[in-house]
Amino acid sequence: MKNFYSATLIYLITIFLGVAQAKVVVEFAYPYAGLFEITYEKILPKFYKAHPDIEIKIRAPYENYEDGTNSILREAVANKLPDVTMQGLNRQAILVEKGIAKSLEPFIAKEANFKKDGYHASMLNLSKFNDKVYGLPFSISLPIGYYNMDVMAKAGVKSVNDLPKTWEDVVGACKKLIAAGVKQPMFWGWNITGNWFLQALMWSQGQALMENGKFMINTPEGLKALETMKMLFEGCNMPNLGTGEAQAFFNSGNSGMFFWSTSSVAAVERNKTDFTFKTNEYPGLMKSGPKGLPAGGNAAMLVSQSKDPKVIDASWKWLKFITSGEGAADVARTTGYMPPNQAANEIVLKDFYSENPNKATAVRQLPLLSDWQAYPGDKGLAITQVIFDSIEGIVTDEYNDMKELQQQMDEEVKDLLPR
Repeated sequence: MKNFYSATLIYLITIFLGVAQAKVVVEFAYPYAGLFEITYEKILPKFYKAHPDIEIKIRAPYENYEDGTNSILREAVANKLPDVTMQGLNRQAILVEKGIAKSLEPFIAKEANFKKDGYHASMLNLSKFNDKVYGLPFSISLPIGYYNMDVMAKAGVKSVNDLPKTWEDVVGACKKLIAAGVKQPMFWGWNITGNWFLQALMWSQGQALMENGKFMINTPEGLKALETMKMLFEGCNMPNLGTGEAQAFFNSGNSGMFFWSTSSVAAVERNKTDFTFKTNEYPGLMKSGPKGLPAGGNAAMLVSQSKDPKVIDASWKWLKFITSGEGAADVARTTGYMPPNQAANEIVLKDFYSENPNKATAVRQLPLLSDWQAYPGDKGLAITQVIFDSIEGIVTDEYNDMKELQQQMDEEVKDLLPR
């Protein structure tokens, strides 16, 4: 009998300890494993040290932002949503409109030390809808120029001050490089997710691509954007490479210029061959530079379907941790993204940008920060694809008449917009 009671006591103690030590599990999903895997490897140990009672269960990463949004829309119907999701800044609106994303205002209100002004106001506004915060920006990017200075020397470019200021300058440099034997001197990131570079050309002229629900390609600025692409693709012998191929080609040392998101600066620094690598401001359509540029990147959104208050609380703790302090600072350390939190930039990263000038380029462009726009309605992703296909047609020489293409794009997108 004594052994029976002893065994029972041990069993009960074991059950009690198991319950006491059980961790709250937060399911989390994010895009672009190649960019962010190393970031979360840095963040997780710090989070677990601060919150040993929480476990972050990371789902298979989304391929890109469109895949992330499609996944969430499907999972919402099937009641299989993660608790926290990273979504492209231009894809937040549809999750708010469909009631999938939860407002973060109640959580912010309960935080004694939470200060909204810890985030750059222009960045925090990227996740505001109806004056409520639905996401906390995690990583912010802007388009910049990447340069192989060893190759650029063949075009007479000896210093950063000599780098192209306009797209005409870029084409001029391409012609010199081609004459010097460089077969493919440049890649311009037309195929970045969400038609980002088309929006960059529009914002560079001070014109949004969407305005009051209308597609603005059928404007002088729209035609100028298409004509600029045609000039770049033809004048620089630009190949039709996939996004991974384009970066790998630049890393190989065979190209002089690569126009891309600042997000890949750290990846290029880690993987490039032995050449002098510099970044510089994004060229404009005039010597004064762009009037604006679209903010890229993603935001953390709470989409949990859990009824357990412990899971919701743990989800908020994770969401807050990765967008502030050391969590936000690790974004800059491991990628080329800028952390949206002012404290992370000014305190944690006080000396970081002076020691890492290639990552400081985008920070200098912060005054140009403009919306990365989504296309309204349920067919927003279809519109993205229509525009993608149109631009690819310029790259492959399927389209040569930019006025004709302008009209075609205008008609096709209008058919997909809400009436």
